[in-house]
Amino acid sequence: MITELVKLPVMESFYTLQGEGYHAGKAAYFIRLGGCDVGCVWCDVKESWDASIHPQLSVEEIVAEASKYTGRMAVITGGEPLMYNLDELTGALQEAGFLTNIETSGVYQVTGSWDWVCFSPKKFKEPHESIYAEADELKVIVYNKSDFAFAEKHAALVNKDCMLLLQPEWGKQSQMLPLIIDYVKENPKWKVSLQTHKFMDIP
Repeated sequence: MITELVKLPVMESFYTLQGEGYHAGKAAYFIRLGGCDVGCVWCDVKESWDASIHPQLSVEEIVAEASKYTGRMAVITGGEPLMYNLDELTGALQEAGFLTNIETSGVYQVTGSWDWVCFSPKKFKEPHESIYAEADELKVIVYNKSDFAFAEKHAALVNKDCMLLLQPEWGKQSQMLPLIIDYVKENPKWKVSLQTHKFMDIP
C-alpha cells in the first residue's frame, strides 16, 4: 500500500525514448531523482546534484504522473538514485504495471525491485559490492584511453550474463568512438552504446 510518508526529491520526470544501452529506442518514462555525491567532471546534469533544490514528491504522486502515459517502462535515474531506499517506489510502479529500470553508478547498496539494472561505474567513487551480482548491463563511459582498463576491471566482477557496453562521452565522441570501435573488434565480448537521443535531438 502506498503511503504519503515516503517522499523523494524529483528533479524532473518526462516521457520519451530510452536513448542508451540495451533498451535504446523503447518508450520510457524517466524519473530523475535529485542528489549525487559522485561528482563526475563531465556530468551533463550537474543541476541534479543538490537534492535540496528539487521538490519532494510522494510515491503516490510519482506513480500517478507516470501512469498518465501509455508506456510502461519506468527508468529511475539521477543524480545517484541509490542514495535513497527505492523499495516502495519500485513496488508501487510494478503494482501499476511498469517495468522498473535503474541507471546507477552503484556506489550505494542496491535497494528496490528491478527488472533491469544498468550499472555505470565512475572513477570518482568506488561502487558498493552489491551492484555486481545485480547488474544486467555494465555501461562504461569512455572519456580517455585509460577507461578501457577501468572497464575491464569491472567486467571481471559482474555476473556472467551481464551485457558489456562501451559508450563515448558525448563531448569526446569524435576522439573516443574510433578507439571504441577498434577495441570492440579486438574484444567482441563488448558492444558499442551511443547516446541516440542526442542524435535524434529528443530529451
